[in-house]
Amino acid sequence: MADGISSFWGPVTSTIECCEKNYAYSSYIAEFWNTLSNIPTILLVLIGLVNALRQRFEKRFSILHISNMILAIGSMLYHATLQRVQQQSDETPMVWEVLLYMYILYSPDWHYHSTMPTFLFLYGAAFAVVHSVIRFGIGFKVHYVILCLLCIPRMYKYYIHTQDASAKRLAKLYVATLSIGSLCWFCDRLFCKQISSWPINPQGHALWHVFMGFNCYFANTFLMFCRAQQREWDPKVVYFMGFLPYVKIEKPKTQ
Repeated sequence: MADGISSFWGPVTSTIECCEKNYAYSSYIAEFWNTLSNIPTILLVLIGLVNALRQRFEKRFSILHISNMILAIGSMLYHATLQRVQQQSDETPMVWEVLLYMYILYSPDWHYHSTMPTFLFLYGAAFAVVHSVIRFGIGFKVHYVILCLLCIPRMYKYYIHTQDASAKRLAKLYVATLSIGSLCWFCDRLFCKQISSWPINPQGHALWHVFMGFNCYFANTFLMFCRAQQREWDPKVVYFMGFLPYVKIEKPKTQ
């Protein structure tokens, strides 16, 4: 904790703290930069959500964008307070979000359409209940990584079956932001002692939040493109203000 500033939220009860001085700028925000760095994610998610609603994409994509927003808000609450309850508001939505990605990736070829969403919903609900009682620690990270790894084969299949160069670029941006963001996260965790002695802290965990915000946006946009191709909606990747990619579709008049 920074000298001269008291804590509004009381003693730290979360199991994880990042390499940032607590309450350095405000008595109401424990980790200032780790909290504010979630704002870009919320803005990107809002853009994606508006596009999904405006073009009447399937509801799964609206729910996916909303889940990204819930995760970002949960992360803000956690880093602002460093309390155990708020830590759950960050970690539990992380699992829910991956389960949604699994549904979107695998459901098109799933023959029993009601079984997958039912199973994933029950799994997510059971995890939330158990996680509210048990502190998993490293077990949570292992569980989360396994869920993410289950998504990779399907994501790669979508990539190799996509011929559109702009859509492939989205997938490459997804991998690039994930790689750079993960590097920032690892450096913040592994070299905190050395980083703390530097004149300026690069705030690796905050950079992780920013890169993962773009990572989610690129992943969502790529999956929307692939789904539009499956539905024969003639998707095209266009750019908002010449910078931010989004999917534009043309549905047949019968749809």
